[in-house]
Amino acid sequence: MSVTVVKFGGTSMADAKSINQVADIVKQDKKRRYVVVSAPGKRFSQDHKITDMLYACYHDLQINGECKATFDKIRERFKGIVSDLELDIDIDAYLNHVESDMLKYNSAEFCASRGEYLSAIITAAKLGYKFIDAKDIMVFNENGDFEPEITNEKVKQVLSKVERAVIPGFYGGDESGLVHTFSRGGSDVSGAVIARAVGATMYENWTDVNGFMTADPRIVSNPKPIEKLSYKELRELAYMGANVLHPESIFPVRVGNIPINIRNTFCPEAKGTMIVPELEEKDMNNRVITGIAGKKGYSIVYIEKSMMNSELGFVRKVLAVLEYYNISFEHLPTGIDTMSIVIADSELAGKEEVVIERIKKVVNPDHIEIKSNISLVATVGHGMSYKPGTASTLCGALAKENINIRMIDQGSSEMNIIVGISTSDYEKAINAIYNAFQK
Repeated sequence: MSVTVVKFGGTSMADAKSINQVADIVKQDKKRRYVVVSAPGKRFSQDHKITDMLYACYHDLQINGECKATFDKIRERFKGIVSDLELDIDIDAYLNHVESDMLKYNSAEFCASRGEYLSAIITAAKLGYKFIDAKDIMVFNENGDFEPEITNEKVKQVLSKVERAVIPGFYGGDESGLVHTFSRGGSDVSGAVIARAVGATMYENWTDVNGFMTADPRIVSNPKPIEKLSYKELRELAYMGANVLHPESIFPVRVGNIPINIRNTFCPEAKGTMIVPELEEKDMNNRVITGIAGKKGYSIVYIEKSMMNSELGFVRKVLAVLEYYNISFEHLPTGIDTMSIVIADSELAGKEEVVIERIKKVVNPDHIEIKSNISLVATVGHGMSYKPGTASTLCGALAKENINIRMIDQGSSEMNIIVGISTSDYEKAINAIYNAFQK
């Protein structure tokens, strides 16, 4: 029997009404045997995510030694969900246990994980599925590093004996029983890990949008939906800020060539976006670009020196300076006598002067400066390599809007062109590129 692993995000778990919708979706397809859930998200714009409230609990513990006032709000939220679902479970007992364990472990990761834990208990009761605690199957080492291969074997072993189960996302545990978490949004990764281990034929990731759009709908009016994209295209778009799916969730499913289907819990009839290992050639030929995404908050360290290209070790010496100050860089486009290093402002903050002075000392450039207020815009798509003039179209679209390109970098796979532009031109640049390719 083929297996579909389904993961539901925070908005899908926000209240009893949405959980009822989740239950209906799961029961519509018998192949949906393993369910991974997030903590309850916001019910409305001014609401609070449960995970944020749990982090607030941890903060209270550090300051006051207790977190009763904040936890009481969490308690009220979960009791309301259970009551509205009319479930016959003693949620107070679970909540009391969680509150006492938060005091016992006094760990940010443990506190943050309890939203998924409680959410999974409730969902399992609603579906009549077995609850399996993620700390017993998602293996981390004592340093908090995830162990994918050990986890894969553990999940196989446990779930081979369970027909249907609900598993909390976002966290796991080490040999001593301590809880460790993935980064925020890590429930996507949990679902992908489960999908790989059970040999799923599909990993459905249910959220509150109909899938990926060609561009951010907050910037571009009514962008076209993306029906299908490849793992590689997803990685590029997710890295540049298309946050529908956690970018690291690709790695587990890639091992088993498992497709991911992004679906909308609140519009289940929509087909969503299918993410596949490789696109067929006809898909690449039918479109030039797949999507546009971007990020604000960058600076460019611009270095100029005559005969730089013939100076052995020049780039290495410059990058050694960044390593010395523990600074990661994003892109490194170069010319014969020039070099641009794109760095996130968060990496460079407070270190600008010392970095400039040390670079001057080690490579003696003719000119060096930092250009701030830079944003990056990535245009992504396998079809770009099949269509001559793609870069010309992109640059022409920006020139038409009087947008100056401060940096341009094309990946070796020819499926990604990244431009650096002034942040003041960010929204205008995305619209210009979108309109140029979506005629």
